[in-house]
Amino acid sequence: MGFQTEFNSVCKFKSEQELFELLEYGRGKMVKQGFRVFPTGQKVIAYTPDNVAVAIVKIVASIAEINFQNQEVTEVEMQLIRKLTEEESRVQTALADEMFFGEQAQG
Repeated sequence: MGFQTEFNSVCKFKSEQELFELLEYGRGKMVKQGFRVFPTGQKVIAYTPDNVAVAIVKIVASIAEINFQNQEVTEVEMQLIRKLTEEESRVQTALADEMFFGEQAQG
């Protein structure tokens, strides 16, 4: 048991439904497996399950707990600040691939 720290510029969705709710309603949440630390109060870039940058969000809550199935999970609540433009998305996606996502695929 231990906390995994998320790098403070990325909030990657694994569920299309969770991402849709955030973009549609301006507020949303996602559930991650394991105990994780998200930068509550900070603005971060949100990414699709396919690693495409889509929006700037503010992390409003990060709750790590053991659920009823005895699994370690972290629920992250966020508020949509704004969607990224096509150019912003292209640049952020390329940078994140080089800095974060590309390395994970190699390791």
